[in-house]
Amino acid sequence: MKELLLVRNAQIFYHEVIEAVRDVSIVVPQGKIVALLGANGAGKSTLLKAISNVLYPEQGKLIHGAIEFDGRNVTELRANEIVGAGLLHVPEGRRLFENMTVEENVLMGAYTLEEREARHGLEFIYALFPRVKEMRRTLAGLLSGGEQQMVAIGRAMIGKPKLLMLDEPSLGLAPQIIRTIFDAVVRLNREQGLSILFVEQNAKLALEMAHYAYIMENGRIVLDGLSQDLLHNPDIQ
Repeated sequence: MKELLLVRNAQIFYHEVIEAVRDVSIVVPQGKIVALLGANGAGKSTLLKAISNVLYPEQGKLIHGAIEFDGRNVTELRANEIVGAGLLHVPEGRRLFENMTVEENVLMGAYTLEEREARHGLEFIYALFPRVKEMRRTLAGLLSGGEQQMVAIGRAMIGKPKLLMLDEPSLGLAPQIIRTIFDAVVRLNREQGLSILFVEQNAKLALEMAHYAYIMENGRIVLDGLSQDLLHNPDIQ
């Protein structure tokens, strides 16, 4: 099975003195869903930011290790080049443009596509999340948290990613909305073959959805394995 994303021995510091991630290695096989679990401060989000090369606004840096995506070393690539390679990141907090409409936000993810492709992609997102279509003329700042998460995922998906990274997709959302979003993500994997890496604190929900999972604690991987095995692990429970 092809290794779509490979992180090897990553060591990440903030401000050159605070070690956030130590010697972490993970693999995301093509066509699989991989979960990255752990408590707040474990280093999960930091790892996703390093993969996307968006640590610099927070003065974070990958000090040691390598990141390969689709057979290519992406450690030195700029964030927009990583997006162009097919790796899309939906950050914690969604980061929508609040004064733009829902449709305008989704289309921001289609800047590399021709107009015809963008419109086709838009219809795909509307079929995936009918609520997004209903709210397409609404300013993004007026949406609920769940609606914003759907828009954020739609903005990433319209760019036709090879790998979708989601940071805390269930954070602050009602159970029914969480199920809607997770069902859509699983459907993308099954029907489109989309590879997914996601950070989550709800271990039970994540392990029911993922094929494989890594558990992080204090910046390190302390446990990993098939999700069904981890689901019954007494330490995880």
